[in-house]
Amino acid sequence: MSGDWSGLATARSLLFVPGNRPERFAKAAESGADDIVLDIEDAVAPDAKPEARKNIGTWLANGGSGVVRINDQGTPWYEDDLAMLADWPCAVMVPKVTAPDQVWEVLDRLPRGSCVLPLIETAAAVLGARTICSVPGTLRAVFGNADLGRELGVDHADPSAMAAARSMVVLASAAAHLPPPVDGVTTALTDEKKVTIDSEHAVGLGFGGKLCLHPRQVPVVNAAFSPSTEDVRWAEEVVAAAGDGSVAALDGNVVGKPIVDRARRILLQVRA
Repeated sequence: MSGDWSGLATARSLLFVPGNRPERFAKAAESGADDIVLDIEDAVAPDAKPEARKNIGTWLANGGSGVVRINDQGTPWYEDDLAMLADWPCAVMVPKVTAPDQVWEVLDRLPRGSCVLPLIETAAAVLGARTICSVPGTLRAVFGNADLGRELGVDHADPSAMAAARSMVVLASAAAHLPPPVDGVTTALTDEKKVTIDSEHAVGLGFGGKLCLHPRQVPVVNAAFSPSTEDVRWAEEVVAAAGDGSVAALDGNVVGKPIVDRARRILLQVRA
């Protein structure tokens, strides 16, 4: 693996694949997802974690790519997970992060060129999200709606229940000059409408991507986090109206620099 994480920084869809199912790694990588998450944590039973670790190490050593979700610092598997990742630059999703020092510790243990995607999935993490996101080497925040919902005693599938928490992660990411964060999972695997609703809600709050639990969710998520035809047309009109300047009038509205910058950002998404 290389230390170039530019694609991961702009990924719309991150598809989970259990580390103890190596026959699924290549299929996940070819699913159309922008990147995959090789999981050693929640998707893998305790007695299968050594096998998962071995499978992931083999995949990465042979040139495969993917983010690795390790077990958290308070588990008996944490040390072995980090030891497996000691030989090459890697992208690591760290669960149950509550403070910046947890991110620092992982980065200190990984080879140079590695990066961390902290899972913001506790109340403490949401309240401290800006300091967590500000650690150098943090590539992008990930919102963990399932664990946060459990802690708060609310339905993780209810978009309105954690809208404030989601917005705090978006704001923290922007304040730390990170790419827009990745939203959490939709556990309704076969409900395309629900995936669409959740994705559009996340887009509206300022997220840049979403975790996927099944390949069938990937095209829905990719479409939702890509600029629509209408968005692109509007952006092209704004940029054309602004010309070499930053202030113009379009359809009776003043188009200032912030609006022009947003339009240019949309067009960059299309060109990427």
